[in-house]
Amino acid sequence: MVYRPVAGRGTTPGNTEVLTAAMSCPYADLYIYRIEGRWESRAAIGGPSFLGHWQEEGSSFLFFATPAEAEVRMILNHQPQLSLLDSFHMPYDQWQGAVFTAEPIGRFWIVPAWENPEPADSASDTALRIVLDPGVVFGAGNHPTTRDCLQALDLLATEGPAGTVLDLGTGTGILALAAARLGSPRVLAVDLNLLAARTAARNVRLNQLTDRVLVVQSRAEETIDCPADLVVANLNGEMLLRLVDTSGFRQKQRFILSGLLRGEAKEMRRRLSRPGIRIVEEWVRDGIWHTFYGMRA
Repeated sequence: MVYRPVAGRGTTPGNTEVLTAAMSCPYADLYIYRIEGRWESRAAIGGPSFLGHWQEEGSSFLFFATPAEAEVRMILNHQPQLSLLDSFHMPYDQWQGAVFTAEPIGRFWIVPAWENPEPADSASDTALRIVLDPGVVFGAGNHPTTRDCLQALDLLATEGPAGTVLDLGTGTGILALAAARLGSPRVLAVDLNLLAARTAARNVRLNQLTDRVLVVQSRAEETIDCPADLVVANLNGEMLLRLVDTSGFRQKQRFILSGLLRGEAKEMRRRLSRPGIRIVEEWVRDGIWHTFYGMRA
């Protein structure tokens, strides 16, 4: 098994100290540069505008809060094996897919780190508050798969304690944080994307849950064997179909699987029809996204 524990780093406009004092979203516009090749990230980029980067197949994506042509040219000059493929400029809300603002999702109250609102209804005393700074990582709670996973966690909690949890593809860490808020004593949150892992680690600190949630950078298939009572995996369908055939998955008592498209969901349903497995609930959103919650019979 290969994984690296991750500590969030507050060196960007999304750092904890800034956000706890801010009253508006610190992200307005994003300037994204797609570079062919693997950027050597040990080469530092100066200035507060740099938000982070991630690798995707043979490309590197660099994110800035202001135009950064000069910085990108400097990178290309220092690493001539790289080349600029494209650049994009878009509002932060467009990148996230919606305006990120405080909202209830079931029993959870999802709050941007730059806001400090309280639930407006009489259930405020029982709302499970999750503070998030998603940065440029997806997973602020607006995607159907994230919302259905939160609903599945909520349903699971009504049946008894979740126990220990393995969260694969943690992104911002929202599902790991939700599991901890529901009483899980130990959560291992995993993401291969280093920027996502750092973002999740920062959100664990924001929610003061470092005693329960550990974030690591690793591949899902390399951590599925980690002991846990529940595995939560919000990943692409191809990866999920591979994971359910592993011995590590078969050792988990309960599971929440999300990110499946219609055809993938049909195949997943077939694979979960094995003796000893029971699908408790299935969610379908927009006729596209499928989420399964199940357990060992």
